[in-house]
Amino acid sequence: MQGFELFSAQHLITLGLFLAVCLCLVLFRKKLKPHQNVLKWTIFWTLPACEISAHLWLILTGQWEIGDLPLHLCSMSSFLAMYLFLKKSVKGFYVLYFIGTLPAILAMVTPEMSYVFPHFHFIEYFLHHSAIPIAALYFILFEGYRVPRKAILYTYFVVNIIAVPIFILNILLDTNFFYLASPTESKTILSFFGSGIMYYINLEIAALIVFSITYIPMWQLLKWESRKSKVNSYEHHL
Repeated sequence: MQGFELFSAQHLITLGLFLAVCLCLVLFRKKLKPHQNVLKWTIFWTLPACEISAHLWLILTGQWEIGDLPLHLCSMSSFLAMYLFLKKSVKGFYVLYFIGTLPAILAMVTPEMSYVFPHFHFIEYFLHHSAIPIAALYFILFEGYRVPRKAILYTYFVVNIIAVPIFILNILLDTNFFYLASPTESKTILSFFGSGIMYYINLEIAALIVFSITYIPMWQLLKWESRKSKVNSYEHHL
């Protein structure tokens, strides 16, 4: 069941399903409000189910190695989302918003994937990477989380601080967590980042660009809410 092709019909349909779920959450948020608890725990349990089943599959098929430890950005986003479902954290959400939305979506657009649908790894990979941004969307729509512009630099520094021990761990274990050692093996966006010092410079620049682009929808949401609040206030005074 190998032979995955980038932007094949099954790849595009999978991306389309993810976008459709996100759109439904936005459009039907008021109708879904009474079922918020079901939605919350469905998303919550999807995250550990994907994480655990992925490792079980690797172990049972004899493919698990030290580089499969859950220390990649998406796994960390997954754990952070689980934590936020259990305990409120405004700054924790800042980090999730920036590392768990666009990066996870980009991982689906250019996945490190060789298997085709309906292989387990294909389903688990896309379900897991969909659940992370959907969790972030849930927190925005149903929990009222918002992100200020200053959170871009806050998250940037947090990620860089986390990257230091990860970089050392990569050297000690000969791993590639956070893709700090080298780009992905298959053709992804990271493949165009060069090598050596230029690779790290491009990673730093890309992180800032991705975080800035990620903030655009939040910036538009805050602007719309501010405008709506002013209109409501004006009508109230009338």
